[in-house]
Amino acid sequence: MKDSTSGVGTLDKAIRVLEALTPEPLSLAGLVEATRLSRPTAHRLARALEAHRLVRRDPEGRFALGLRLSTLGQSALEAVPIAAIALPALEQLRDATGESVQLYVRDGERRLCVAALESPHGLRTIVDVGAALPLDVGSAGRVLGGGGDGAGPSWTESVGERQAGVASASAPVRDADDSVIAAVSVSGPIERTSHQPGRRYGRALLRAARRIERDTRFEH
Repeated sequence: MKDSTSGVGTLDKAIRVLEALTPEPLSLAGLVEATRLSRPTAHRLARALEAHRLVRRDPEGRFALGLRLSTLGQSALEAVPIAAIALPALEQLRDATGESVQLYVRDGERRLCVAALESPHGLRTIVDVGAALPLDVGSAGRVLGGGGDGAGPSWTESVGERQAGVASASAPVRDADDSVIAAVSVSGPIERTSHQPGRRYGRALLRAARRIERDTRFEH
């Protein structure tokens, strides 16, 4: 594992601590194992992050992500104007498909959900705003990662890739220079979306993507 990504070793190690705590709280021993830091270093960084309320202790004394991160994360999401601009198009897409819809942007080697609307069905896909997901699985990941499955001219689909029983289709949102700036997605249980969600929702997805592109350019 690289000791430094940014060139500021202490910062990189602190980020490693936060990333290790993302799935679940960890004891000090668990934190050492997950980060591969020495026990004194892991403890020192966790305590420093705790002083800044970026890390907290749960009732069992384990280290967990601090509540201040939610405030910082919400502020970061609100600073992404495309999330607000895209809402009318996402509402139209959800109503047209009856399924959950999401908007993702690339964040390094992950995709970040910046807007999401849930299906009215009891059985539905739920992706929380702020969720960071991998680029190598799921249709939105491939859109943002530059991949595709050849399913259609402008959309991509996945079936049971990231989550068993769930299918999705995604389309790219491009800027004036034709660079992909976001991925708009429809996802739901395979029993409703079928094994060909792109064919089923492709046209609605493309309409939503084009509307977001128009609205984004109008705002600028």
